Order: sequence, then structure tokens, then C-alpha cells
Amino acid sequence: MTQDQTTGSLAQAEGGCQCGAIRFRLERPPLQLYVCHCTQCRRQSASAFGISVIMPADGVRLLQGEPTVWSRPTRSGDELRCAFCPTCGSRLWHRSARRGVFSVKGGALDRPVDLGDAFHIWTAEKLPGVVIPDGARQYPGEPPR
Repeated sequence: MTQDQTTGSLAQAEGGCQCGAIRFRLERPPLQLYVCHCTQCRRQSASAFGISVIMPADGVRLLQGEPTVWSRPTRSGDELRCAFCPTCGSRLWHRSARRGVFSVKGGALDRPVDLGDAFHIWTAEKLPGVVIPDGARQYPGEPPR
């Protein structure tokens, strides 16, 4: 994926929580864009899937506020550190303890995310009736690294 495609257009994008207490900026082009259909992402987003903008470890800059972090184990044995606003509860990003990359939640960004070039992951767990676009790259579980 080149920088002038979907993820590259997100460089310098800003986002924040629902109440406005926390603001952040994407400082680098994203590494990848995922639409995740796993049970955990569906619960976290209270929707049919989660949108994750994968950023390098130094790719997110906190501009305002201080998120609260909650951690949970992952299926792969990693620890996922989940950042959210302590005032309104909006989920902002996740960080892998092992890899250090940020998984910025697409709904936390000010501009809508174009999902046209997204990878659909954990499709084995997708909800019945959810249609993945023809030609979309997809994986039944975790994508290869």
C-alpha cells in the first residue's frame, strides 16, 4: 500500500474522544487499516466490527488530556493496553505490549476513514449478514505479520 492510498491520506489526521477532553494527532502514515470482525472488537465498539488504523510506535501524539488504560490478555499471549477517556469512556487506541504499535480506533478520528482498501480480519467470527466487499483482502483469523 503506498502512502497516497487510503492509509497515507490519514497522516496528520486528528481525533479525540466524544466529550473533547482528549485530543491526538497521527504523526506518521499508518502501517495498515483493518476491519476486525472478532468478538472482542465487536464488544468494544458495540457494533458489527471494529476499525483499526495501525500506527508505528512513534506515530501518535497526544495533544490534550490523559487517557486511562485498561489491559487485557490476547489470544496470542500478548497484553493489549486499551486507552480510553476517563470522562466519557470513548475508546481511543490499543497498544500491543510486545509490538508497541498503536491500533487507533477509526471512530475516534475526526475525518471518516475510507475502508475501501482495508483488510478484513477475523472473518470467521463475523456476524451473519455482514457483507465483505468483493475483492477485499480478508483473513479468517489474525493476518500475517
